[in-house]
Amino acid sequence: MTYLLLAFEFFKTGLFAIGGGLVTLPYLMEMSQTHPEWFSMDELMNMVAISESTPGPIGINMASYVGYHVGGLGGALIATLSLVLPSFIIIMLIVRILDRYQKNRLINAGLEGLRPAVTGLIAAAGFTVLQASLVKSIGGIILLQWSALLLFVVLFTLTQLKALRKVHPILYIAAGAIAGVVFQL
Repeated sequence: MTYLLLAFEFFKTGLFAIGGGLVTLPYLMEMSQTHPEWFSMDELMNMVAISESTPGPIGINMASYVGYHVGGLGGALIATLSLVLPSFIIIMLIVRILDRYQKNRLINAGLEGLRPAVTGLIAAAGFTVLQASLVKSIGGIILLQWSALLLFVVLFTLTQLKALRKVHPILYIAAGAIAGVVFQL
């Protein structure tokens, strides 16, 4: 029964999370509330950090993580395949349509309109992660995590400096992990 529930939840997530892996976050947040035995909101933020730090698409990494956490290797396979299946089906349909109507100005205009919409969805998901990382609610009181905010500002500033733009992102991720361990963020 758990496998069927994992398959349903991740198929639904894969079907409606248009715009990339970060767009799966609202669905995973909802999952943490409807299935609290699977993972908590704090565990979700850890999953985001781990999924962003490992190779591969974040949505697939998170599906694998949740699936394994809930149902072992079988759960990981089911959650991952269920997340990917809607995209696979939809892209096969879209390719057939685009091949046939590639020169159609209405199709091209629709694709042009999708770009800002997807950008907005990704920005909203990024804001959700930022909020969950920098703000903590304790007993209904909302507290800003100053040490996390400071780390964010420092790393963001470093990534914007022209001299440091060629530094590999894994070094920034490692620096954030080390700071989290040292300062107990």
